[in-house]
Amino acid sequence: MRFLFSFLLSFAFVKSHCQQIAAGTVLSTRQTPVHDPVIIKEDSVYYIFCTGNGIAVWSSSNLKEWKKEAPVFANPPQWAVDAVPGFKGHIWAPDIHFYNGSYYLFYAVSQFGKNTSCIGVAVNKTLHPLSPDYKWIDLGKVVQSVLGRDLWNAIDPNLVVDEKNEPWLTFGSFWSGIKLVKLDRQMKIAEPQQWYTLARRPRPYNTPDSSAGGAAIEAPFIFRKGDYYYLFVSFDYCCIGEQSTYKIVVGRSKVLQGLYVDKDGVRMDSNGGSLLLQGNADWNGVGHNAVFTDNGKDYLIFHGYDAKDGGRSKLRIEELVWDENGWPAVK
Repeated sequence: MRFLFSFLLSFAFVKSHCQQIAAGTVLSTRQTPVHDPVIIKEDSVYYIFCTGNGIAVWSSSNLKEWKKEAPVFANPPQWAVDAVPGFKGHIWAPDIHFYNGSYYLFYAVSQFGKNTSCIGVAVNKTLHPLSPDYKWIDLGKVVQSVLGRDLWNAIDPNLVVDEKNEPWLTFGSFWSGIKLVKLDRQMKIAEPQQWYTLARRPRPYNTPDSSAGGAAIEAPFIFRKGDYYYLFVSFDYCCIGEQSTYKIVVGRSKVLQGLYVDKDGVRMDSNGGSLLLQGNADWNGVGHNAVFTDNGKDYLIFHGYDAKDGGRSKLRIEELVWDENGWPAVK
């Protein structure tokens, strides 16, 4: 969820700075305009999915040059058009996961300025567009937040698979923070329902988003390494170009459902989170990350607001290293 007073500005910024680029166009990483990227590898090809009309897709063989592919959806899913007033196909923050022989793509649709939001999921046998098996099948809605009913927002999904190969979905932003819910094998909410709050930045109940200050939290991503589940989230302002103050923080837990704590032992459901990466003279803000492993190395993928290009959102990929206490750092 974005700050209420900047919603329309944010939307205009993202739409105008993620230019309409023709399929087949090839750009370097620093030139590639993405927002909320996630990455996966099939065979020798890397695929990035990110916010955009129909869900934007990029491919690469080397993590250095990226080819624009056709979007996932040629037309907005009808269930989403019916569920979210004003939705016309601009889809937020997808997440991709290979699970039990298929690729599952979660995505968010939302009404700007409100928590009238839904998370949906689509499935495919392959990510290679030229394969005869390539076909996205939309499975519809997974979870929905309702204005006036819920103090959480159904955006920014991330699928997590536990040590028993059971799927869970983490998502959310602002208010009561980052949620986790158990799914069944059809990627719907499992019954009986199991819900958890993993992280939040408390604020008075009646404080509007425009006055939230240090309460902004969103974009969860959970990465399992060794004995821990690491929870990455983004704090502060995104989506306002050179005024963006987005940053990435992290905590960890030995149990998927939490408690997650930062390096100082502060609980992430009580404003905890150790700083991993923030803006600087070259990047106004950085955030909405994913983590992936390739050839024995871990990488952080995220978007940054390019200070040398008017705060436009660009792709960044950085290697992650781990200190003697098991905490990540950008190499």
